[in-house]
Amino acid sequence: METRVVYAGRARPTGGWSRRRGGTSYRDVYAALDLGTNYCRLLIARPSPEGFRVIDAFSRIVRLGEGIVASGHLSEPAIARTLEALRICASKMRRRRVTRARAVATEACRRAGNCHAFIERVERETGLQLEIIPAREEAELALIGCAPLLDPAIPNALVFDIGGGSTEVAWLELGVERGGGVPGAQVRALASLPFGVVTLADRYGHATGEPAGFAEVVEEVYAALAPFRAETQLDARVVAGAVQMLGTSGTVTTLTGVHLELPRYDRSQVDGAMLEFCTIEGVTERILGMTLEGRAQHPCIGQQRADLVAAGCAILKAICRSWPVGRLRVADRGVREGILYTLMRRASEPPPRLWETPSVREAL
Repeated sequence: METRVVYAGRARPTGGWSRRRGGTSYRDVYAALDLGTNYCRLLIARPSPEGFRVIDAFSRIVRLGEGIVASGHLSEPAIARTLEALRICASKMRRRRVTRARAVATEACRRAGNCHAFIERVERETGLQLEIIPAREEAELALIGCAPLLDPAIPNALVFDIGGGSTEVAWLELGVERGGGVPGAQVRALASLPFGVVTLADRYGHATGEPAGFAEVVEEVYAALAPFRAETQLDARVVAGAVQMLGTSGTVTTLTGVHLELPRYDRSQVDGAMLEFCTIEGVTERILGMTLEGRAQHPCIGQQRADLVAAGCAILKAICRSWPVGRLRVADRGVREGILYTLMRRASEPPPRLWETPSVREAL
């Protein structure tokens, strides 16, 4: 989908072909914007021989989906917070003179009854065209973004994304010719659970950080994963050591930062780190033992995540219990990187010959 960004008071298209028709150019500037239930994230990058080089980035907790479980609508305070973040994104895109872009919205907008009015307001006030994508496409973009962290020597991968409003889990089989958007991998099964850290925290409140409430959330998520466990039948492969696990979410990156006792969050130390399940269990107990104020003061949790991190830990515990792989790789990357890889790959492909276009094929 073509995205438009306001340049000097007028709309300038950023999708379509670049200056070099039929191929990408290192002069091109790409932008990927991911508006989720909890976060608004932006990456701006240039192509490089290794993939891409990030030249600007932005991330802010906006809690767009706050209260949506009860009301079914995006609230005005949440919309105001999100618009403020999106104006910053649009400003960065103008300043970097982005030539190709894609901006996507996920679970909060999929669920909200007033999502179309919100999308129209975003375009009117920021110039950005948001595209609401289905859960499967969201998961596939995250898989593409995380693919470089997968170990090709292990033939199966469970990749999960604990979001603000939904949780996606995918089973990939590696070493096949094509499929799933990840080179050399095929998506064998994918599940999207209709809850994440924001929706569970809204529903359970402070009980998520208390032993009984935490256990209740774990059981709910574990039960929700039952159909996917039955579909995939991975127990024997897990026992044989033929399954790897990769997690991409604020939950796993936060736990990693706490485990490493970082004085402040450092992506370079978190992205690609390996967490043993016993470590996850210990860090989870440590977090649950903190007061809400203690979590807010922790440099790798902070005030904006303090009331959400326990719900994320509960989802993660249910996932680890479902597939006792023993350890997982942490990814501080996902949908934005998937968008960038996809945009750059499409730009490098030559335009179709006349007889290959759908209208001509149908006429032949």
